[in-house]
Amino acid sequence: MHSGGYLSIMSNTSVNQSKPDNIPKHKIDWGRLEEAERFAELVKQFRQGSLNRDDFRRFRLQHGAYGSRMTDDYSMIRLKLPAGEVYPEQLDKIADLSDSFSIGNAHVSTRQNFQLHWVALEDVSEVLRGLAEVGVTTREACGNSVRSIMCSPLAGVCPEEIFDPTPYAVATTKFLLRNPMSQSLPRKFKINFTCCEKHGMARMVDIGLIPQQVEINGKTQRGFKIFLGGGLGAQSFVGHQLETFTSEEELLYTIISVIRIFDRLGNRENMARARMRYLVNEMGWEKFQNLVLKERAMVKMLLSVVVKLEVDKTPEVLRKISISSEIPSIPQGYSRWVKSNTVKQKQPGFSSVFLTLESGDVTSNQLRAIAEMARELTADGQIRNGFSQDMVFRWVQDEDLPRLYAKLLEVGLANPGALTMASVVGCSGTTSCNLALTNSHRLAKEVQRKFIELKIDEDDDLRNSTIKISGCPNSCGQHEIATIGFYGGGGRLGKDMYPLYTMLLGGRSDEDTTLGHTCVKVPAKRVIPIILKIVEIFKSEKRPNETLDLWIRRVLEGNGGPNVKSLDDIKELLKSAVVVPTKEQDEDFYADYGNDGSYHAKTGRGECAA
Repeated sequence: MHSGGYLSIMSNTSVNQSKPDNIPKHKIDWGRLEEAERFAELVKQFRQGSLNRDDFRRFRLQHGAYGSRMTDDYSMIRLKLPAGEVYPEQLDKIADLSDSFSIGNAHVSTRQNFQLHWVALEDVSEVLRGLAEVGVTTREACGNSVRSIMCSPLAGVCPEEIFDPTPYAVATTKFLLRNPMSQSLPRKFKINFTCCEKHGMARMVDIGLIPQQVEINGKTQRGFKIFLGGGLGAQSFVGHQLETFTSEEELLYTIISVIRIFDRLGNRENMARARMRYLVNEMGWEKFQNLVLKERAMVKMLLSVVVKLEVDKTPEVLRKISISSEIPSIPQGYSRWVKSNTVKQKQPGFSSVFLTLESGDVTSNQLRAIAEMARELTADGQIRNGFSQDMVFRWVQDEDLPRLYAKLLEVGLANPGALTMASVVGCSGTTSCNLALTNSHRLAKEVQRKFIELKIDEDDDLRNSTIKISGCPNSCGQHEIATIGFYGGGGRLGKDMYPLYTMLLGGRSDEDTTLGHTCVKVPAKRVIPIILKIVEIFKSEKRPNETLDLWIRRVLEGNGGPNVKSLDDIKELLKSAVVVPTKEQDEDFYADYGNDGSYHAKTGRGECAA
């Protein structure tokens, strides 16, 4: 065991008077140069045949490198960014490394990471070395370990939060990163901190935490609502709340206890059922809950002297950003962008700005531009990656929003719709994943482009709804917690195969977390028409001021009307839209997005469980 480290948080009060060019550097050095050297050495051993494939795979995954689709010669490198925090010099380095060793862009995942794709195996150590130079690690970003600990991108600025959970997320990372207890679990393990009920997925991970505050003996005490045993995948479960209130003093003991139980009792024989959610489901919640509480009591007795989560709550002053005296001209499209991409912070005069990325993709040049904007226009001098394949500028003065929009416009990052149904989540799919059956990545881009063209983002009835797409049933695209979700598969008419999606309706991830209900199977080239058909039905059936997500929920509860009373009625209305033509009638129908050739459902060996 080792104790946690200190970290800093941003002030919620005033900005200081430091010079605008006083750009903050990364505060915590997560990187280790010796790990890059070790990786290079083991690549040599693997190539020489002195290290077998399975042992090398486990080492490679522990250090954040996945095998790419159908080959061991290239890797996808996943960065570990605790709480999603990333600084300008780190963005510049990621851009340079992508240009030198990857494909000239980076991918933002739904877990606040960056991923660099198609890096030659022999170049992985060079990327790790470059990242370590700017304080970034890939350690335990993959494999059967505690993965990157997430925290809402609005933590610290959210109007509805009780307190900022960021320092707890980062301190927990400091305790668990490279910790022996985190290295060889039965399966990957995910921890999420969120600022409030609306901005996170606390019930859909192994350990989810929401800040809470109570009065005990006349004194205000901080703590958390803790949820255990949730998770998305081929079989998904919603987490259970451990107890009414968990104090901050018991936070680390609780986390240690849950990990120890999972390590001891998790299914190491069947990787398909090795995640902790299966253990909770098979054991039963009450039994698992009692086991955690007993384990925590024992951990407190045995480890209280040597284990401590040190959370530095010292406020960090913010930079004073000078505002130009010139009144900027307002570029076309600004008002639409402000409405759909910005959130007022709880600090008067500041906003957070969400970037609309296409399936999380961002080019190297765009990363450099984002870094420069963070230096110039944010008071905290950093970026936070989000939960929906997005990036977030925080602490932007409201007067600077037109200037930021103009700069984003110059580099192709000013698309509207980031906080609406027009911003579509899509996993990497067949572009790189061994398990994918469809190109969900490209489909998500096609849907998003069409929706922005149709100005879906301006429709308040659709604002709170979400669309999420996975390339297989494993839910990397989080399809089960989407208003409209899809997961990929294959269909066949005679001897001809075509890409197909199963559509789910009614998922959500707030305080009323619900898994989506299976609706119909939709051919890939019919996904956009089907979504628009659902919107059309909704518009004809909705009650005054009712949004799409609430209407779908009402229908799923059997309380619809006047014409669409239940899910079966929706299925009936969609039948004609999913009719499969012959290949002679429509040859393009049989090709997946981004692929002109014949569709097939070949997959490789998945490495999530390697």
